Amino acid sequence: MANELLNKLAGGEVLNKEDLISILNALDQDRGGELKEELFSHARSLREKYYADDVYMRGLIEFTNHCKQSCTYCGIRSANTNVDRYRLSDDQVLDCCKEGYRLGYRTFVLQGGEDSHYTDEKVIALITRIKNEYPDAAVTLSLGERSRESFEAMKAAGVDRYLLRHETANKEIYEKIHPHMSYENRHRCLNDLKELGFQVGAGFMVGLPGQENEHLAEDLLFLYDLNPHMIGIGPFIPHEDTPLGGNTGGTVEKTLIMVALTRLIVPHTLLPSTTALGTLDPLGREKALKAGANVVMPNLSPTNVREKYELYKDKICTGDEAAHCRSCIERRINSTGYKVNMSRGDHYEWRA
Repeated sequence: MANELLNKLAGGEVLNKEDLISILNALDQDRGGELKEELFSHARSLREKYYADDVYMRGLIEFTNHCKQSCTYCGIRSANTNVDRYRLSDDQVLDCCKEGYRLGYRTFVLQGGEDSHYTDEKVIALITRIKNEYPDAAVTLSLGERSRESFEAMKAAGVDRYLLRHETANKEIYEKIHPHMSYENRHRCLNDLKELGFQVGAGFMVGLPGQENEHLAEDLLFLYDLNPHMIGIGPFIPHEDTPLGGNTGGTVEKTLIMVALTRLIVPHTLLPSTTALGTLDPLGREKALKAGANVVMPNLSPTNVREKYELYKDKICTGDEAAHCRSCIERRINSTGYKVNMSRGDHYEWRA
């Protein structure tokens, strides 16, 4: 039964929530691994259909760890007084871009907490400098929730992509882990971004407290409806300085299953192999590439701030120079039989 449902999904058929739960339950009980390997095989076939053997490299710049929100899972939450806060200057960000460009990157991902210091004017000034210096490079922002007017101004300034993980499609779980935040506003932001013409990234965590297969099925259906251009999926990793610090985290195996099912549900999407997977398993990122992922994001941030951007514990690669990160990741990608693509790496449907 589960094999038939997987075949339908891989063939482009839309399944209902009950069928998706049946697949997830069957995969949980797949002790021999045959069903999981069938799933991963379908996922690899689809990513190769649309993206061949290319894995796209994005240069990640974590430029502020200030955040006004207090999400219960996040190490840089505003209520965590143990965080050594920082903001990179515009010149420091441009230095990161300069080094990244020298190393071949043509996409820069600027990520930070929801930092009120960064008004529209400040963000636009920074983006304008980057775009003037590197007009052939794509710029991705990940700065949390903003107004539609703010997104519109960023788009006009040349921002190509915006990442805003929905974290969970279940309203009850969402509001439990995001105090004083609105489930509806999160979705409003994602819809605004799509309407304004960004390449949009969503995504979720696997293994949140209280999360069951029915909730993961809801995530898959939400992604099918939203049809984002990028989808980031990572395991929940508890951080000791957060309210969820004492909980059990997500697993690599379940996260890989969700990566592969997402590839089947949204076959054209760009799927990162996340650092969080590499944190839990030395070969976690390679396993994700073999489960349908096709993007990696090595860190271009200065090494003296990387440990301060601690969303979860024991994050890897905090001490590596940018050049080392790039060569290390390339070796890992090659070991899976895929090859590095250093272009902008636009979504399949955005190709010229």
